[in-house]
Amino acid sequence: MIKIAVYGKGGIGKSTTVSNVAAALAEKGMTVMQIGCDPKADSTIQLRHGREMHTVLDLYNEKKQNLKLEDMTMIGYQGVICVEAGGPTPGLGCAGRGIITALEKLKETGYEIYQPDIVLYDVLGDVVCGGFSMPMRKGYADKVFIITSGENMAIHAGANIAMAVQNFKNRGYASLGGIILNRRNVKREEAKVQELADDFETTVVGKLTRSELVTDAEEQGKTLMECYPDSEMAEEYRTLTENILKICREDGL
Repeated sequence: MIKIAVYGKGGIGKSTTVSNVAAALAEKGMTVMQIGCDPKADSTIQLRHGREMHTVLDLYNEKKQNLKLEDMTMIGYQGVICVEAGGPTPGLGCAGRGIITALEKLKETGYEIYQPDIVLYDVLGDVVCGGFSMPMRKGYADKVFIITSGENMAIHAGANIAMAVQNFKNRGYASLGGIILNRRNVKREEAKVQELADDFETTVVGKLTRSELVTDAEEQGKTLMECYPDSEMAEEYRTLTENILKICREDGL
């Protein structure tokens, strides 16, 4: 089982990218689990066509120790297993608590029911502390990939995430797999993202075009891989997926 955490600044297209990568992996015949680690609980919404699902934190507050793995999941497009950590009411409690609860319960119950080939953690990367750093800790993700554009705030968030991975590397935590460029068509975009990768001695593993097809698919409540499987954009997601798998396999995962 390969476990991958994908981090990025809020609004950078992280959940969209992860969902399309999940669909591309499932398209290859793999069993995929996507775990949304954002209080908004909308990471997997395109995979489940907007269907409502309970978050792990809400279920835990209701069922406590009786919570089972199957309670926390919903099967989405291409059989992707969807999980949403959730979070507290805004202003009441720590947003990282849902992530901590979700990952602890998943670890307790194990993955034997679904036996996923790949687990994808979709993690908000504006603040890398507490629960938000948990997916990169020992026993959870094996690799961390960072999504960024060439926008300064996205680059800044990406650098903070990479620094956190670097600071944890001697503890047996997840290692940095690379940077994913999600283009916003700003000046010197590719150069700035390459500089970020160079600063942390990693590579740019994928470059995604800013495409209206992605937005159109989202408006239909679906992934681009479902709506436009034969498009050039779908091929970009497939190429990114292959590159991620290659890096993981080269690392013996």
